[in-house]
Amino acid sequence: MLNTISYIDETSITDKKILLRVDFNVSLNPNNTIADDARIQQALPTFTQLLKNNNKLIVVSHLGRPESREPEFSLQPVAERLQNLLPGYTVKLVDDFLTADPAIFQNQQPNEILMLENIRFYPEEQKGDTEFSQKLAALADVYVNDAFGVSHRADASIVGVTSYLPSYGGLLMKKEIQMIGRVIQNPEKPFVAIIGGAKITTKITILGKLMEMADYLLVGGGLANTFLCAQGFPIGKSYCESEGVETAKKLLFLAAQLHTAIVLPSDVVIQKDPDNEQSSEVVKQDEVPEGAQVLDIGPETQAKFGAIIAKAKTIIWNGPVGLFEKEPYRRGTDFIYYAITQNSEALSVVGGGDTLAAIDNKEYLNKITHISTGGGAMLEYIENGTLPGIEALKTGQRIAA
Repeated sequence: MLNTISYIDETSITDKKILLRVDFNVSLNPNNTIADDARIQQALPTFTQLLKNNNKLIVVSHLGRPESREPEFSLQPVAERLQNLLPGYTVKLVDDFLTADPAIFQNQQPNEILMLENIRFYPEEQKGDTEFSQKLAALADVYVNDAFGVSHRADASIVGVTSYLPSYGGLLMKKEIQMIGRVIQNPEKPFVAIIGGAKITTKITILGKLMEMADYLLVGGGLANTFLCAQGFPIGKSYCESEGVETAKKLLFLAAQLHTAIVLPSDVVIQKDPDNEQSSEVVKQDEVPEGAQVLDIGPETQAKFGAIIAKAKTIIWNGPVGLFEKEPYRRGTDFIYYAITQNSEALSVVGGGDTLAAIDNKEYLNKITHISTGGGAMLEYIENGTLPGIEALKTGQRIAA
């Protein structure tokens, strides 16, 4: 068994048909146009590397969480955007590769990129079905995984196909592994982790792992409500994961044992009237009225978080600290972003779908060391040091290309 991944810039792959798994799960506007194409843009170096060596690409991705073949989850807008980003190539969407005319694949031209329709239209994909994996693999000579963001899944197009094709990592996969690896292996101190989002039950293990690594754990969003609930603070009608309260208590105890500072909001922005999003007000954490909702961190908490971020040497951020989609409740998340960009001494890694949406189109993005395309994948990689998709690449290249 091989213990390392072979990347496409470390080997010669020429004149091959390549099954290229990417993560083009982009956010869409209500009119089905692409709101943010960062994930497509970040994969372009891999496309360029493979295309310049006269390879023919068959692109595989998912979009959203379709329950059946739902038109709103079609990859058509993605294919059109990729076409715009790769002038000189024709991107053709294949509606159903299982029933398509085989000539589409047999007669693929050098300047033609085929994109399979949303791979999650097939229930066999997320089951990691063996027969389905074989049918996917039969389309190509070589497999390349550039989809770090979904490599924590053991899906057919991530893990299954590596049993049947020589398998390599793409350039984005390489970058993600190298950059997040720098955080895991001997991070420079002080190490500050900022965790937001809603559910504690989905982040229990990573919170425990971060406590072992970080000096400070700054907690916001619905996640903070559960911790505050565990400490007996009033949170009004705010979201609190009732089954997570006992977990929060255990994590607070663990943090004390590990000498990691869990820093929770001391003041918050509330929405007083549930029917009026403009009815915002800053209150101390212990003064949240019964009918109010906590939707952001307050200015005192921002200052406290900011002082800690300013002295950090390593920073990880995953999850907004407020309801950033609503103008009155995005200041906390914006503040976190700008505080990180102002610290030029730190290695900073930011990831997670909501986090990326919150910082989309902001200035100073180049001040972040690495913006990860993965949310759950990034956290799971930090937690375990590997992912199912990464392990599959280590064994899949045993077949000589």
